[in-house]
Amino acid sequence: MKILHLDSNHDLLIHQLNGIGFTNHEDYKSSKALVEATIHEYDGIVIRSRFSIDKQFLDAAKNLKFIGRVGAGLENIDCDYAQSKGIYLISAPEGNRNAVGEHTLGMLLSLFNKLNEADAQVRQGKWLREDNRGIELDGRTVGLIGYGNMGKAFAKKLKGFDVEVLCYDIKNNVGDANAKQVPLSEFQEKVEVLSMHTPQTPLTLNMINAAFINQFKNPFWFLNTARGKSVVTNDLVSALKSNKILGAGLDVLEYEKASFESLFSSKMPEAFQYLIKSEKVLLTPHVAGWTVESKEKLAQTIVDKIKAKFY
Repeated sequence: MKILHLDSNHDLLIHQLNGIGFTNHEDYKSSKALVEATIHEYDGIVIRSRFSIDKQFLDAAKNLKFIGRVGAGLENIDCDYAQSKGIYLISAPEGNRNAVGEHTLGMLLSLFNKLNEADAQVRQGKWLREDNRGIELDGRTVGLIGYGNMGKAFAKKLKGFDVEVLCYDIKNNVGDANAKQVPLSEFQEKVEVLSMHTPQTPLTLNMINAAFINQFKNPFWFLNTARGKSVVTNDLVSALKSNKILGAGLDVLEYEKASFESLFSSKMPEAFQYLIKSEKVLLTPHVAGWTVESKEKLAQTIVDKIKAKFY
């Protein structure tokens, strides 16, 4: 098989595919149009998020047998059209789920204990102990929206705490020993910490909006290590200002480009200006799943799935 790699990844990916006799070409810089002109020569492509794989691209890829996406989501691929053409879709949520679980827990504990704020103050020579009194996680109810690979990984990390973990998912019977699946009404009645672990789909776009937020009985802490476009940022900011949301840990933002490699290209939105100034908000640049270990595990997962299907 002849495979085109469109993003750089861990060296083991190409090394192992070479080892089983596949031909691997790397093109990390050509425009989408140039790639499209030669894609008919390839049996497979491996991509992260460099550009979208749409109908026009797929029509040009006349010999394509698989698309490997080195990451958890497939939203940059027209999945329905690809599958209608018999193209096998491969993703690797198993590769970075542990990293996401650890990052999410880290954000939550940092918010509860004001670690970033306290660190900044000490660096300025301020020693404000009472101002930085934290709160404890034990005894609280943590709710996870989406209970697949990422949600399960976070729930596993919470086992060391005396917390009740609830999950809400559109699929039935996904709960386990680490999280009890409940209807949305019970979820919104009990949750004190809300964490997003959903893919980007038409159902999750703008899901976290004013109406949804206001259905929760308790003020809550909000974590999003999933997809930025699930949240209406203006409504999030309003909830932060009113203390309906007590604090937010955001690894992803509504304003990210489709490639996830950069933020907005135009004027900085007013809501984002609030987020970067607020001491109630912790921000990271879409790196929850990016660890030294996950880079290797993501690549290995893709290799293993290609081998299982085509070797």
